[in-house]
Formats: sequence, structure tokens, C-alpha cells
Amino acid sequence: MTRLRNYFLTGFVVTAPLAITAYLAWSFVGWVDSWVKPLIPMRYNPDTYLPFAVPGFGLIVALILITLIGFLTANIIGRTIVSYGEYFLGRMPLVRSVYRGVKQILETVLSERTDTFKKVALIQYPRKGLWALVFVATDARGEVQASLGTDTGQTVAVFLPTTPNPTSGYLLYLPKSEIIELDMSVEDGAKLVISAGLVSPDYHEKTKVLAEQALRKKA
Repeated sequence: MTRLRNYFLTGFVVTAPLAITAYLAWSFVGWVDSWVKPLIPMRYNPDTYLPFAVPGFGLIVALILITLIGFLTANIIGRTIVSYGEYFLGRMPLVRSVYRGVKQILETVLSERTDTFKKVALIQYPRKGLWALVFVATDARGEVQASLGTDTGQTVAVFLPTTPNPTSGYLLYLPKSEIIELDMSVEDGAKLVISAGLVSPDYHEKTKVLAEQALRKKA
């Protein structure tokens, strides 16, 4: 019975991630198809003349349309149309706040020039002696930097995720000297948060020495 239990647990560990990944991917494809397929003309929709539904066709059409919109937006006419659309959206009290916020977030995340969330660090939170894992975002800018009265690079913004849902958390501003940067990747940091510390990344001697030196320096 012990061997059977071990075999079962081993098989579960191997198959569960595959099953969950396949389920999420299939659900995403079905969700996109349910939105896009009703908008496709009947003569171009293969579901109308095939005895079975074609999964993923709506996703392919959506990717093509998004790419085409990006191509059209890159020229002068497209930019003019987009500017007029943004002007009309800017006249709507509630819609403009949502649109500007979502656009700024997407531009920040997808921009190739930013180093958003490329570092994992430790800070003392919520009190001295307790350490929390954070993702380093960027240097404090604008009104926040001016209100704190610090020079560029001295104060940074970090995101403190919650466990086990790392999509929620807290935005904190603190001096860069109070941050201990780690060598682990953002993916490893996310795994550590989601698993509540049960799944730890590989820890090398070099990383251990650097961490000990940083802790001694803070002390």
C-alpha cells in the first residue's frame, strides 16, 4: 500500500500541472471563440458548413485583427483615427479614467524600455525583524519623489504581493538602502509567494554569501 500511494502521488505530481495547464489553455481558447465567432460573417465561419466546431478559429481571427490594427495605427492615418477616438473617450467622465488607467498600465508592462518587475528583494515589513518578499518596480518619480524630497534613485517603488494570490498586494515607497535584492528570478519569486514558501528556488553558495554580507551590512 505504501508503494501504491507513492506511485499515485508521483503520478499526480506529474499529471496535475499538465491537466491544469491544458484546462486553462482550453478555457482561454473557448472564451475568445465565444466572443469573436459571433462577429464573423456566416460564410467565413467554418462552423456553419462543417459538422463540428473548429476550436481556436476565433482566437486566430482575433490575433490577425489585433495585428492589423497595430499595423494601421503605425501610419499617419491610423494615428489620426486613434487620436480622435482618444479625444472622444477623454470627454466621457467615467470612461476616460478607466481607459487612461488601463492604457498606462499596459504601456508600462509591455514597454521594452522599462525594467518593471525584473528584480526580487526583501524588505522589513510590517515591522523590524519581519521580512517580506517584494518585486522591485521602478524609481520614485513625479509628485511622489518631490513630496519625499529625495534624489532620483534613492527611493524606489516596490510591490508587496499577498499569498497565495500574487495579483493583489500593496504598493510601497521606501529608501533603496532598506532593500536587499535577491538573485532569484521574478518567476521563482512568484512561485515562492504562491506556494506560501513551500516551493523554494535553487540556492547556490554564491547567493548565500551575498545574502549574508547584505544582512551584516544592514545590521
